[in-house]
Amino acid sequence: MAYRTSQIAGHETRSVSTNKVLRNTYMLLAMTLLFSAVTAGTAMAMGIGQMNIFVFLIGAYGLMFLVHKTANSAAGLLSIFAFTGFMGFTLGPMLSLYLSLPNGPQLVMTALGMTGATFIGLSAVALITRKDFSFLANFMIAGAIVLVLAMVVAMIFNITALALAVSAGFVLFSSAAILYQTSEIIHRAGETNYILATITLFVSIYNLFVSLLSILGFVSND
Repeated sequence: MAYRTSQIAGHETRSVSTNKVLRNTYMLLAMTLLFSAVTAGTAMAMGIGQMNIFVFLIGAYGLMFLVHKTANSAAGLLSIFAFTGFMGFTLGPMLSLYLSLPNGPQLVMTALGMTGATFIGLSAVALITRKDFSFLANFMIAGAIVLVLAMVVAMIFNITALALAVSAGFVLFSSAAILYQTSEIIHRAGETNYILATITLFVSIYNLFVSLLSILGFVSND
């Protein structure tokens, strides 16, 4: 009887901890997405041009490394806002380019709506079914390597078809990352750092939006 009571108490404690991490993660995610939108709007208003790819990679991966190093301290919050603000700022020139097209506003809003619907739908699947999606980890590692190599080849040789395939691959990869990260919060007691959970979901949403926008632009011949 005492063992059964202990089991119930342990389960309730884990449920409370999981709900707390989920609540903090989604709250921080909403704040970082809003901040990223503000910095993107700022870049557009300033007329900032496309950033050099090497500067972008150094800035993005450098700030991401900083987030992981400071995730267990108060500085982690400053780091994640610095990272998401930078990502939004670099997104501004791309949005300006798309919005200058005849049907650009429609493309951007469609990509934004599809991104939001996909994130909500996948999160609901993980939260409602409570299925363990940890098996996606190996797929994501292999997928990341293939996508990065394909992206480099597409950039060097300017292969449009391959670039489109990379965008489609990133849609699948980002969807898997959303399922995986949400599942980790639910099923892994050790996944209690909402800053690390937030940055994973933010990058997934960012990649999902950019990839969908690229695909829609290609389909509409823009």
